[in-house]
Order: sequence, then structure tokens, then C-alpha cells
Amino acid sequence: MKLNLKNPIVFFDLETTGTNIVSDRIVEISYHKVSPNGREETKTIRINPEMPIPQSATEIHGITDADVADCPTFKLVAREIVRDIEGCDLAGYNSNRFDIPLLAEELLRAEVDIDLMKRKFVDVQVIFHKLEARTLAAAYKFYCEKDLIGAHGAEADTLATYEVLQAQLDRYPELKNDIEFLSKFTTQNDNVDFAGRIIYNEKGEEIINFGKYKGKKVTDVLKTDMGYYGWMMNSDFSLHTKKVLTNIKLRDFNK
Repeated sequence: MKLNLKNPIVFFDLETTGTNIVSDRIVEISYHKVSPNGREETKTIRINPEMPIPQSATEIHGITDADVADCPTFKLVAREIVRDIEGCDLAGYNSNRFDIPLLAEELLRAEVDIDLMKRKFVDVQVIFHKLEARTLAAAYKFYCEKDLIGAHGAEADTLATYEVLQAQLDRYPELKNDIEFLSKFTTQNDNVDFAGRIIYNEKGEEIINFGKYKGKKVTDVLKTDMGYYGWMMNSDFSLHTKKVLTNIKLRDFNK
């Protein structure tokens, strides 16, 4: 089924040095941009992560240190990526929990400020897990009746994800061909930050989503525990989490 689009949507996938959104880096990004007028374009960029690629990661995606030795760093391609995705909604496979948070971290490290939270996110894995619960390769076989050649290569995974979403729309009448609906359907928490450390409650208030203050309003915690902000800023939280916390602190300070 052809996607019903109001905005362009970018399907993307990252290959990385590992699975930690704070400490790991991108070694390859591939994205497939679909425009409302039907135009489609694909781009894949290899990236020097400026750190060794662990053998365990290479065994998954096949990218070695030698493969990226002469590639640009993320900082050199960050603005190109932002230009390509500006004004677009984003889609991927397990993207809400991994690819989008890690991309946001890399952009912040590169000092390129883009508010991804303004976009809609469609996570094809969530649709699959809610309705069938398999892997991407199995999803591709199940929905598209094809074997996924080149699995764990960013471009192959990106294009497969796009095809799977189209097939899911054909298969499930309860799914609306509408990006806003799909974004809400695949959003599992109403996150304020990408890592889900801070979420909105039913009143739209920011609350802590971990640790001893879980369920408490951020503004209340910052008022009653003067050292909490400093502890978070000096601990191993994502840059985006720290940015969100700082924005809340400054917002209340300026009231």
C-alpha cells in the first residue's frame, strides 16, 4: 500500500560500534526519503566513529576499522544529514528505542541543534511486535514473502523496513494509512527525552521515570533536592536527557 503522507518521511537505519546510546558511535547511516508526491531517494554514508569498532559489532554488520579509516567523521556529515531530514517524519525498525536516541546524541555532540521531538516517529518493529512479534528478517519474510539479503547492512535494513510498513498497511485493516496514527500506535511511552528518563504524566507534566524519584514531578524534585540536577549532569546520562533537564530548570527559573 502506498503511504498516505502529509510530510516527507525518512526511513533510516544505523550501524554502530555497539548498543549504548551514550558511549557508542555511528559507523554507517542509510536513509530512504519518501515524499508526498511519490518521489523516493536513498542515501548511505559510512562514518569514521573515531573509536575502534569492537569485533562483536563487526560480526553483526561486517564493517571494520579499515573500512571506515578514510571516511568522514560524524561532525563532518552532520549538517548534510540534517538538511536531508529537515521537516521530515522519521521511521525505522526499533528506531524509537535505539536509532533516534543515538542519532540525537551524535547531533548534539556535533553541536548541530535540531529539535527531532517536533517530528512524528513510526517504529515498524512496534507494529510487528504488537501484532506478530518477530525479527526484521522474519518480518520481511512474513509480510513481503522474500528473504532479506544483506541483513544488518544499513541500506538493506532501511529498504526492508519501508517495504514491511507498506505490507503491514495492506494486511491490517485496523492500521490507518496516516503517519500521525502510526506514530501514536508505535509510541510506547510519552517521552520528554529520547531515552525515556523523563516522561509526561496524564496531565502533561514532566515526571522522573527511574530511580528513587520515579513518578515525581521534575520541577518538585529540582526544588526539594538541590543536588539532583548536578548529580544528573555529572552522571552517565545521555546528552539529550541533560538538555531536557536543563531546559526544564531554566524554564522554571525564568518564570
